[in-house]
Amino acid sequence: MIPHQNDLPYYIKLCYKVLLLLLICIIIRAAQSIVVPLAFSLLLAFLLLPIVEFFEKRKMPSVLSIILSLLTAAGVIGIVIYFLSTQIANFVDDIPSIRTHLEEHFVSMQQWVKTHLHISMSEQNEYLTNAAEKIKASSTGYLSNTFFSITEALMFVILLPIYTFLILYYKDLIRRFFYSVFKKESHEKVGNVISASKHMVRNYMLGLLIEMGIVAAANSVGLMILGIQYAIFFGVMAAVLNVIPYIGIFSATLFTVLITLTTSNSTGDIIGVICIMYGIHMIDVNILMPRIVGSKVRINALISLLGVVIGGALTGLSGLFLSVPAVAFVKIMCDQIDDLKPWGLLLGDDVTTSHKRLYQRISFKKKVAKKE
Repeated sequence: MIPHQNDLPYYIKLCYKVLLLLLICIIIRAAQSIVVPLAFSLLLAFLLLPIVEFFEKRKMPSVLSIILSLLTAAGVIGIVIYFLSTQIANFVDDIPSIRTHLEEHFVSMQQWVKTHLHISMSEQNEYLTNAAEKIKASSTGYLSNTFFSITEALMFVILLPIYTFLILYYKDLIRRFFYSVFKKESHEKVGNVISASKHMVRNYMLGLLIEMGIVAAANSVGLMILGIQYAIFFGVMAAVLNVIPYIGIFSATLFTVLITLTTSNSTGDIIGVICIMYGIHMIDVNILMPRIVGSKVRINALISLLGVVIGGALTGLSGLFLSVPAVAFVKIMCDQIDDLKPWGLLLGDDVTTSHKRLYQRISFKKKVAKKE
């Protein structure tokens, strides 16, 4: 006789949950070319849903409402891409000059290595030549990977609007499917998950766009005051990479510092860049993010960083951007399922006074028990 699930020991149920999580990760890794466009389409569909409902309330057909919403999104994205492309074009025009300055810094670094580490210039060049030959030997693989990456990017651009259109068109059918899968007793929880997920994604995406605009403007103005070249480009890049928790701001600052080294000989500029970018980042994390994005995405720092690492390992760059809303969605599900509520507590950052008092009571009882 097979025992009921409630009769199983906790460690066996925990093993089931871990194995299920591992299976989901394997499926995402194996089918990332399918999962990633679908995930971005869901985010875009949630973001465009208020616009679609706005048009539908004006007695406009559903298909036309969705098409107009997609065209609106395409127009906004086109304006952003045009702005970024002009900034990138200015940066690319000066790449030969940047390369020359980098070579000068590289020669200075070789001299430093020769003086302090006693490694001759010929030995350094020999090591670099061997490394270059290894890269050249594997260039065929890199070229094929680049070809497949371009192909996947084109497929992503084609599939994203199609998936988004179909998700918005069949939204009622999808909602009825989720209700029909579960028993009637669970319909309230299913509705709560759907409603909370919709508001979470909408608030997160809209708040994120507003936050990115503020951070981009603040970084650009700060770098322009310092007189840093390509200030707008660096400011916008830092705002975009800031979406990736902790890792993004470090990458953006490191890249800005390296390019600033090629255009400025002042150590004060380097220190100023680091202070401005990290200062704005601290204001963003402690003030802007909680107030603008809101309390719908309340994930603690440890889980956010772990989610970013896992997302990047599973699906690459796209996983870095999708990790936070994915973890927030998992937390919403855990909060609605009784057996998973402890996991929802672990994912969140609700370190309230009641939890601290509970911990103090437990510690006090343990001390009393030891004395007795």
